[in-house]
Amino acid sequence: MCGIVGYAGRGGAAGEIFECLKKLEYRGYDSAGISTADRGEIFTFKRSGRVQCLSEGIKSLPGSVGIGHTRWATHGAATDANAHPHVSGAFSVVHNGMIENYAELKSELAASGRKFLSQTDSEVIAHLLDYYYDGDLADAVRLTCARLKGCWAIAVLCTHFDGFAVACRGMPVILGRGDANYAASDVNALAGRARERCILGDGCMALVTPRGIQVLDGALAPVKPVFGALGAEEEGESGQDCAHYMLREIRCNARTMRRTCAAFLSSGGGAELYSRLASADMIVLVGCGTAYNAALAGARLLGGAYDCPVTARLAGEARCDPPRVTRRSVCIAVSQSGETADTIAAAGILRAAGAYVIAMTNVGYSAITRLADRVLPVCAGPEICVAATKSYIGQLACFHMLASPSCAALRSKCICAVADDVEKLAFDGEYALVIARLCVNSRAVFFLGRGADVEVAVEGSLKLKEVSYVFSDGLSAAELKHGTLALVDEGVLSVVLVTDAALADKCKNAVEQVLSRRGRVAVVTTLADVHAELCGRVDASWLLPAAPAHLAHFVAATALQLIAYRAALLAGHDPDKPRNLAKSVTVE
Repeated sequence: MCGIVGYAGRGGAAGEIFECLKKLEYRGYDSAGISTADRGEIFTFKRSGRVQCLSEGIKSLPGSVGIGHTRWATHGAATDANAHPHVSGAFSVVHNGMIENYAELKSELAASGRKFLSQTDSEVIAHLLDYYYDGDLADAVRLTCARLKGCWAIAVLCTHFDGFAVACRGMPVILGRGDANYAASDVNALAGRARERCILGDGCMALVTPRGIQVLDGALAPVKPVFGALGAEEEGESGQDCAHYMLREIRCNARTMRRTCAAFLSSGGGAELYSRLASADMIVLVGCGTAYNAALAGARLLGGAYDCPVTARLAGEARCDPPRVTRRSVCIAVSQSGETADTIAAAGILRAAGAYVIAMTNVGYSAITRLADRVLPVCAGPEICVAATKSYIGQLACFHMLASPSCAALRSKCICAVADDVEKLAFDGEYALVIARLCVNSRAVFFLGRGADVEVAVEGSLKLKEVSYVFSDGLSAAELKHGTLALVDEGVLSVVLVTDAALADKCKNAVEQVLSRRGRVAVVTTLADVHAELCGRVDASWLLPAAPAHLAHFVAATALQLIAYRAALLAGHDPDKPRNLAKSVTVE
């Protein structure tokens, strides 16, 4: 969940790296730093806080090669000392991931007289490099990497090398070529700079200089890199003037629905995939956070399409208590970034036990794609805001297509029709603002629904708490009387979703229960008759565009995303960078 960058060019390394780090700040924004090398010396400036805190200090960093880092703290607090890069002797290092055996290595190195200045696991890498170095940078990197346990990506500066080295295990590193040569943990950092990109192989390293890029395997044998064209950075098709990425990305929900459906239909092998699912003895969906919430919706959809048991499991729990799968079982691993540590681990365990693994991800070069037997693309484009919005909508679209073995083209057409209403809805400000104001003025918010609305309620609750810091919970309205009703009073808001006419009466019953306890209520519905009946009796009622019940979650989820966004602004928080959170959770 950290961002790393390397640059080797003709000059101004610090400024180039700074601009790249700004594009990676969603991966971590509690501290940042840059090291450059010039005439046999390493120069470093790092600070706790956002990347912008580096703007003045890096002006004094000379050199045409360097590395940079933006951090999300795991080992050690967000302080200047714990910020990357870490320096030891002739080396400066930045690191993404986790070194599982760092305590053992740190004790060993400390016993030999080495002094540590931080609380991080990353600093041991710099000391190991300095310990093993005998004039050969590649060999020092090889020996150091052999000692590290875990998943990681590193970039290394050495005073005796006119460039930098990168290496990875279980974490992606993207190499870039243009007027200069680059490396980064995410292709976003290279957009507008590199013309070609290459994914560094797992367990490999690259030596990057202003003159070229040399790739080596774990035994230091040369590997020929395969570069492909790098497209321009993808922008939202609407809302270029949006104040925040979160709003821009919500306004890309409709495009994500259309593109994901189109990619599924054009990918080929659909019949083979449907056959695999139809013959499965079990389908297990694993994910974390928003991806898990999408998996909950997916389990409902797939459960209605296939005869075998379909379950959604939290990836962090599935890896500790994995379901008993066979060679007929299918695991669908859902991850926006494709780097989520628990999801990768759970999928790996299930694959080792015999399951066929399908990766559903927004990043085609990620770690989960290298593990999977099949990849389903979520065509959301780069998602910068930490709170997932358009990627969640894309995951829903993917599950709908998977659940349509006999009518995929028809389902795609229906989804695209709903996308037209989602696109219009994404520009609504009035009703979202009214309900958002109720949220931030409440002690707690409960999101309630029945049927497919339950999964949307759970995701809506997550969005609100992520960006506004208002306590919230999402649950079935059927469970309201089984404990939660004890918390309801005039300081508590219940947001009730009603999108299925067959369940509307049950949802209205929940509304009555809350009102009878003097609780506040906001109704979000696609049903005109429900809106007409309740709008004068509740604190707010938002009538969304009508949609078939089985597709209404696209509309309802977009509405709840807008409410969360507006609530964050009303509460005075940056919705793009919520405290304590990062986009890609690459550590356990």
